[in-house]
Amino acid sequence: MTIAEPVKRIDKAAFFQDLGYTPHPGQEEIHFSTAPRRVVACGVRWGKTLCAAMEGLTAAMEPKKRSIGWVCAPTYDLCDKVFREIVILVAENLRHRIVTLKESERKLVIRNMAGGLSEIRGKSADNPVSLLGEGLDWLIVDEASRLKPVIWESHLSQRLIDKKGWALLISTPKGKGWFFDLFRRGQKDDPDYSSWNYPSNNNPHLDAAMIERERSRLPQRVFNQEYGGEFIEGSGAVFRNVRECATGKLKSEPTIYDERFYAGLDLAKVEDYTVLVIMTKDHEVVYFDRFHRIDWSTQVNRIYAATQKYNKAPIYVDSTGAGEPVFETLRRAGCRVEPYTFTQASKAALINNLSLMLETKDIILPRPDIWPELVDELEAFQYSVTDAGNVRTGAPYNTHDDCVIALALAAWHFKPGPVYMSSSEQIY
Repeated sequence: MTIAEPVKRIDKAAFFQDLGYTPHPGQEEIHFSTAPRRVVACGVRWGKTLCAAMEGLTAAMEPKKRSIGWVCAPTYDLCDKVFREIVILVAENLRHRIVTLKESERKLVIRNMAGGLSEIRGKSADNPVSLLGEGLDWLIVDEASRLKPVIWESHLSQRLIDKKGWALLISTPKGKGWFFDLFRRGQKDDPDYSSWNYPSNNNPHLDAAMIERERSRLPQRVFNQEYGGEFIEGSGAVFRNVRECATGKLKSEPTIYDERFYAGLDLAKVEDYTVLVIMTKDHEVVYFDRFHRIDWSTQVNRIYAATQKYNKAPIYVDSTGAGEPVFETLRRAGCRVEPYTFTQASKAALINNLSLMLETKDIILPRPDIWPELVDELEAFQYSVTDAGNVRTGAPYNTHDDCVIALALAAWHFKPGPVYMSSSEQIY
């Protein structure tokens, strides 16, 4: 005998009340929207994880014979945030409805309000093949701005067609890409889309004064994106106040022999330069050397001589990949080298730290007539977020960024505690 599909929908307000959940006004707008595609761009700590989890759990409890929904994110670590929140909510409030829970498979099956089976799965977008499958009743995409557009267009959106399923795409912005395009659709007259843009301080449970303190610790563009929830252009000028900070002179000899100095070293790749930058404890650049196409033994001797002259200045140097043997050579030569491993996250943190020092004018650079390449590179330097969520830093075609990286490594000695690296530590 065929069981007719119940048409009654769950009373969200009553369900939330039973679970002790009181959404703040921003979350409430999302919960009670009826748009098939909801797009939410919000600042960090706005409450998107709980909002998404409650939306998924409510959908799973809808009275149906059978339903299936996915929580999807760029990686399993990110996917787990919402999926585990759903598991916790069920374990604390609806344990008697659990039919199957396989955390290793990120699979939860519960009895819904009609006694039917509702399946919730956690999915990672890093393996598109795993996103093939049957139709979905609902879909939550967390950190959507980090996904490649092809994942949404070719692997996820089709899963919703045959069951007329809904999607909630929620994320802190990361540049302007496909997620921004969907957001703009929700701001227009497309009846299938609604979108919202919430800064972190829209969450009444956050300390507004603490958020404001972060403003002084971060480059403005980072604060606007991460706490303001703003869509910042994917690439463009990164450093402000470059010429205002370029007022210093070089010191051919240390004037105070017990003064401490700090160095950064960017090693040459194929066509780049090796650049050494030395700064005082007051953040003033007093020495630089820039050279290429000379053998490594000569480079090591020049680096050793310079840092010895400046009171054995400790050096931050890239120790990643090809940089590792050079790092070891410098150490054996007697240089006080400290490794800095380049990853997407660590390079972004390096640039953000230098950007903040320039923005607050807490650094003194040589005048443009003394070191024109540095000013040129700083003003041309670009920072972009790819469709995959990766951070790409560098300079436009036919220019270099070695001076910038060496300066940023020297400035890393003065990082103010943990330097911000965007959500999911974050930048892919």
